[in-house]
Amino acid sequence: MTTATDVDNTNKESDSTEGTIKEEMSFQADTKDLLNLMVNSIYTHKQIFLRELLSNASDAIDKIRFLSLTDGSLIQGDEEYSIEIEIDKYAKTLTISDNGIGMSYQEVIDHIGTIAKSGTRNFLEQLQKTQDLDLIGQFGVGFYSAFMVAKKVCLQTRGYDQQEGVLWQSEGEGTYSIEAIDKEKRGTTITLYLRDDAVDSTTPQKDFSNQYTIRNLVEEYSNYIQYPIKMDMSREEPPRDSQGNQVADGEWTTVVETKVLNSMIPLWKKNKNEISDEEYFKFYKHHYKDWNEYADVIHIHIEGKIEYYSLLFIPSRASSDLYSKDFAKGIQLYSNSIFVMNDCRDLLPEHLRFVRGLVDSKDFSLNISREILQHDAQLKAIGSNLEKKVISALKKLLKNDRKKYEEIWEEFGKAIKGGIYMEISNRDKLGDLLLFKSSRKDGAYTTLREYCDRASENQTEIYYAAGKDIDAIKRMPQLEIFIDKNIEVLYFTDKVDEFMASNLDTYDNKKLVSVTRENFDLDKVLGDQKTDDSENKEAADKGEEQTKEPEAEYSSLLDAIKEALKDKVVDVKLSKRLKNSPVCLVATNSGNTFNMEQLLRGANQVAPRASKILEINPYHKLFGALKATHKKKSENADFSDCCELMYYQALMVEGFELDDPVEFSGRLANLMVNYYTQSV
Repeated sequence: MTTATDVDNTNKESDSTEGTIKEEMSFQADTKDLLNLMVNSIYTHKQIFLRELLSNASDAIDKIRFLSLTDGSLIQGDEEYSIEIEIDKYAKTLTISDNGIGMSYQEVIDHIGTIAKSGTRNFLEQLQKTQDLDLIGQFGVGFYSAFMVAKKVCLQTRGYDQQEGVLWQSEGEGTYSIEAIDKEKRGTTITLYLRDDAVDSTTPQKDFSNQYTIRNLVEEYSNYIQYPIKMDMSREEPPRDSQGNQVADGEWTTVVETKVLNSMIPLWKKNKNEISDEEYFKFYKHHYKDWNEYADVIHIHIEGKIEYYSLLFIPSRASSDLYSKDFAKGIQLYSNSIFVMNDCRDLLPEHLRFVRGLVDSKDFSLNISREILQHDAQLKAIGSNLEKKVISALKKLLKNDRKKYEEIWEEFGKAIKGGIYMEISNRDKLGDLLLFKSSRKDGAYTTLREYCDRASENQTEIYYAAGKDIDAIKRMPQLEIFIDKNIEVLYFTDKVDEFMASNLDTYDNKKLVSVTRENFDLDKVLGDQKTDDSENKEAADKGEEQTKEPEAEYSSLLDAIKEALKDKVVDVKLSKRLKNSPVCLVATNSGNTFNMEQLLRGANQVAPRASKILEINPYHKLFGALKATHKKKSENADFSDCCELMYYQALMVEGFELDDPVEFSGRLANLMVNYYTQSV
């Protein structure tokens, strides 16, 4: 705080013209450091100075308005609250005036600028620690932000209960002057003498003497200040005749018109029952530059320990960069209708990053100025409630407008599934929102709830198959028993699906199980049906004569195959899931599935290999041929080649690249030569 006792030096001199005393004072050391930073540092977001000064003006009007509720005489003759901006291009000045509460002589010394009041040292320490000039924009700089664009600042003010005004002036070099002056009305006028680089006519957005630049900044940062922000806007009119028609000859005239630059009443503070769909859509298009109709709007006003307004939109289309690391996610933050931050990431979790909107609260604890919250408890409380509101809105869409929900699911489903993968606690929140296509009905989505409702009483598991697309999944040999017995299988086609399933684990007390895993509880589902029934007998009979002998009878054959493939598989079994295909690979119940292994490798990540088990269809004619080959002890080379080729066949069906294509080609050639030699 800069007070009369804080100054390093105070000099007083008489001003013979005005008959008043002008005091020259020095800022305290911290504020000097800050001013030096403002004046000499290159800073790319200088435009925030206007927001800060307009916000201070709004605060001043708020205060006199509050006092006038109990004493109406305070505003007699000046009842119309407003903020006025004046540009003088020739003098290179920008002036901001308000008819707010104003300040007394001592209040100017005590309170001018929020940086001077508190937090200066903390601000400077953090700035020094990070060496990041953009921290200025994050912390805000209050009144002294003016020195980012001004070489000199003059402040004239008169308190509502004062008989005279005060003139404060500084060039931002460590000292300021202050003196009493005559001022007719209460309020504050701040005049900025702009630096040369702040009137850059070659770059309009950096020219703060340009009326359109100022208008655009007001619309961006201060559009919802509840008092009119007025400015004279000039335009050139062509010469016209007496009927008002434009003519070629004559002089153009300059027309000056006072414009109100801000809309004043935020849409989110209106009664939602009085807002039309067209108004919502117009706001959505203007603020978020999306010309597609949004899917849903969430408009809430919460009163209680924390009061806030929120206006959220669920888009109907994903932005092109939604799933990129550069996506600018976050909800806009307003404090008492004044824009503070464009992408506050603490208000909604990552998996709801597609939601657009804003939150406005007068209860935010802002330090130094208007940007960083001193405590995040308020944000966490608001964010938790907003997450519940969005999830509730999505569930309502799913129930009442299935078609629309499926459309937005195709846009944002991966983000929602990613929420379960990233945080296991989200499974209960998001599980009901999940949609998958399945074997029950091609092209149709199903929820997990719908899947469970259709499942038989004995089914204790939810089955899924993962692949690059539905066509690839349908070709999977592991699916044959499920299709044959009409057991529904979910299709996992997004890369995140299996990783998500590892966290979701169960739904409605049913465990999620991949059809490519070693064991699943299919016997309970089939009841009296046998997974190894005689429907495949016809195919088996085309090879050697087959009988339904127990697996133990083939133990020596299975051991021999396992020995031949000892570096490639952990076990070899007779399959209960295959109906038509000769062989398939399945993964052990722990560790990666084949699909997860390939996805990780495709992302250039270290991927532990899935432990492979080779399953053989005992009713396929290949199995009969394999048995016959195994019995010919003198020709074990053929048997080894058969085992290897059988493994490679299963490997290719799973989409794996062969580790040694040359070896595969050689074994195939040997087998073909032996076959044709024996035939001849």
